[in-house]
Amino acid sequence: MLNQVLILLAAGLVAGILGAILGLGGGIILTPFLTLALGLNIKYAIGASIIAVIATSSGATIAYLKDEMLNLRVAMFLEIATSVGAIVGALLTGIAPTSFLFVLFGALLVFSGYNMIRKLRSKSDGTVNAEDDKWAKKLNLDGQYYDKVVQREVSYHVKNVPGGFTMMFGAGLASGLLGIGSGAFKVIAMDTIMKMPLKPSSATSNLMMGVTAAASATVYFFNGSIRPEIAAPLALGILTGATIGSRLMQHLRAKVIRIIFIPIILYMGIQMVLRGFGVSFG
Repeated sequence: MLNQVLILLAAGLVAGILGAILGLGGGIILTPFLTLALGLNIKYAIGASIIAVIATSSGATIAYLKDEMLNLRVAMFLEIATSVGAIVGALLTGIAPTSFLFVLFGALLVFSGYNMIRKLRSKSDGTVNAEDDKWAKKLNLDGQYYDKVVQREVSYHVKNVPGGFTMMFGAGLASGLLGIGSGAFKVIAMDTIMKMPLKPSSATSNLMMGVTAAASATVYFFNGSIRPEIAAPLALGILTGATIGSRLMQHLRAKVIRIIFIPIILYMGIQMVLRGFGVSFG
């Protein structure tokens, strides 16, 4: 029992650090770890990951808010779509078969890895501004932050607000259905569709993950998917890891982070997809 607690604490620490840096949430790391490494039923893994996502968001957001890295206006506006999507997704989990959840979650991991490879090949360092957007101007969504790597203030414009809003509904749906923060979708929506720089996209994603996860956590609590003996040590490790990760992110280049994480996320995604099709390991 003690060994399991220590393993969960360590896993939470690693997930919290990586989740805070990448804006992907601890769930995208912990769900495959709990199912593939510990053999936990995916329903309980998803319940624990929902709690982990809330812990990641709490630990990282405090630091990002203090350093003015996240965009509060963007987060609150887009959270309308993600919260609705999260509730719908959580209600659908009892309908979807386990094998389908494995394949769907694995596909999400592979897609996230593909997106990181695409960004890795890009010559942009994430500080390129987009032109003005009428919806962004009306809602006052543009922002600025201090990049500690390039050591200068970076101002940016937000564009394609309707497209980002639509993408956020899909992000919420994935969060509720898979028990993750769906940070991959959130970062893609802000970084790729809405043309925000990567660092504020990641920081803002961390804030939104917690709100989205909280919207669906009640459903998982009442259907018995959340087991305290698993969720509690994970949350403690993640809170510590997220605090560390939020500090590290501001001193790292995005390309370095992606080089480290791409092999991990692709391996886990392929494993999950194969297991969904009945291919077992070990």
